[in-house]
Amino acid sequence: MSKAVSMAKPAPITIPTEPIGSIPRPVELIERVTRGDSEDPSLAPLYEDAVRDTIERFEATGSPVVTDGEQRKYHNFCTYCVYGLPNTAPDGFIIPFSDGHTRRLSRLTRGPFRYRRYADCFLDVAMRYAHVPVKQAVISPSALSLMYSERIPDYSREQFIEDLLNEHETEIRHCLKKGAHKVQVDFTEGRLAVKIDPSGNLLNSFIDLNNLALSRFSQEERRRIGVHTCPGNDLDSTHSADVDYAELLPSLFELKAGNFYIAMAGERDRRHALKIIGKYRKLHQRVFVGVTAPVDPHIETPEEVRDRVLEACEYIPVEQLGTTDDCGFSPFSDDTSTSRDTAFAKIRARVLGTKLAERLIGGDL
Repeated sequence: MSKAVSMAKPAPITIPTEPIGSIPRPVELIERVTRGDSEDPSLAPLYEDAVRDTIERFEATGSPVVTDGEQRKYHNFCTYCVYGLPNTAPDGFIIPFSDGHTRRLSRLTRGPFRYRRYADCFLDVAMRYAHVPVKQAVISPSALSLMYSERIPDYSREQFIEDLLNEHETEIRHCLKKGAHKVQVDFTEGRLAVKIDPSGNLLNSFIDLNNLALSRFSQEERRRIGVHTCPGNDLDSTHSADVDYAELLPSLFELKAGNFYIAMAGERDRRHALKIIGKYRKLHQRVFVGVTAPVDPHIETPEEVRDRVLEACEYIPVEQLGTTDDCGFSPFSDDTSTSRDTAFAKIRARVLGTKLAERLIGGDL
């Protein structure tokens, strides 16, 4: 009597997909903030509605992970934690963009350095509305290190760095403890550092500083921590897209993080960058490649996204691959160059295109 032999069905291919962070704010909210104080209590209902609507629209795209769209981040993704501090001035580091406009960071005028708010306060609100996992973006220590631009009497740079690392660690731990799916460290200044200092010394100092912070977390915790890099996105313009990824990516993968979110869709030569990723990524690191370009008004089709995923699979093992958007859609809150409708259409294409690639790789098509 012969025995029936059951063949185990291979596990389905799963490619995780996550957003970066920001979504364009409602025009009414932008106009109200422009006319007054962003912290005016009367704005609270507008902020709340913006977060609720953002999460509802995120979930409607089928996105398995959402953010609050940075609706309540004060003015931008970088200075939300220090905005309004009495020991800062607005004439800090200048970020130049390719179309000629600039943005400025805050400058520290005296010690000590402390955050005014931690990003877990945004997470609290988002998790009240979300039905799927929520990720939280935080700014990197290296970006905030630019606030100490000149010697401050009775407050050394060494003491500033120690205070900065303590604040950054506190912020991430708060987010992890409250259940953030991932905590994403925004490191958009990585590529810009190479443009400012082609010797690589500034980039290396940024990598070393961020690793001092990441080293404070266990290996298990770092599986929920990621690093995002891109050439910037503001008013449909970038700050460092002309810098060869070969000058950044080898150093990037020396960061002690478990996840990397890398802008790729807008690259002129994606294969060049993917080859570098394939060479330098570590076995424990997952790489989320950008498959939609917020800086480009064209709305990608799911098929275009699928093809970009398949292209990335030629260089990155599928078990280490994820997809994302190249950048946040509105890292600076007053940027209306991309509409909310366009942002969510691109996100929907990312979600659907990633699923198409999963099915094709898994042999279901």
